Amino acid sequence: MTHPTQALHIPDTQSARDERHLAIQRVGIRDMRYPLRLNVAGAVQECAALWTLDVALPAEKKGTHMSRFVAWLEALDSPLDAAELRRQLGSMLERLNANEGRVEAAFSFFLSKRAPVSGVKSRLDYRGRWVAELRSGVTTLWAEVAVPVKSLCPCSKEISDYGAHNQRSTVTIRVELMDGVDWHELVRFAEDNASSEIWALLKRPDEKWITERAYENPKFVEDLVRDVALALNADARIGRYVVEVDNHESIHNHSAYARIERL
Repeated sequence: MTHPTQALHIPDTQSARDERHLAIQRVGIRDMRYPLRLNVAGAVQECAALWTLDVALPAEKKGTHMSRFVAWLEALDSPLDAAELRRQLGSMLERLNANEGRVEAAFSFFLSKRAPVSGVKSRLDYRGRWVAELRSGVTTLWAEVAVPVKSLCPCSKEISDYGAHNQRSTVTIRVELMDGVDWHELVRFAEDNASSEIWALLKRPDEKWITERAYENPKFVEDLVRDVALALNADARIGRYVVEVDNHESIHNHSAYARIERL
């Protein structure tokens, strides 16, 4: 079948030879907002993602075909989980006639949660990110989640006659997936190790439970980041990882911060 550009004799400038003898490690499109279908806890969620797509360009080739990245996005017809993302990365590279490349998608997703006492149901939002990359014949797949939780200061509790200062914290977990791990499982690494998890909708008995739960489970930012890292260490599906915790302090105009890497 004759391609339309061949029938019209339109030159393919991108495929011309380049004589500057400089390879480009990454060339493509950035900040492309496009739909994404995501597998979350056994259900498919529709969301808008911010995509970055690129390939490696050999020294002898003048340019890549930018429109093919968008054509690849348009052709995505299955919800993305770890296995499907690996397959689709190969499809993108084939479409671009490239040996190396990278797919990154940042998005929000929701988990349905029941409040701890009343059982009232609501959805809480989380930030997620996929990164899949093929370099030197090796494919790596990373999943990242940012989880809002509650933390309470052990020092404040110890020195105060009553009460203790507490704050909302953000736990960001970026893991190399050696096997499939669902988004709700990544979220639990953070929520299970916080002073308390949080919910979108609560009744007064739930507020009482969370307040007392956090008070009995105080954690410094150092405690929280270490406890999350220990949980990741115990899971064989996790390879390299980075865990970051930001405590958005309630008695300071700055955040406390901690980071652990297994790289």
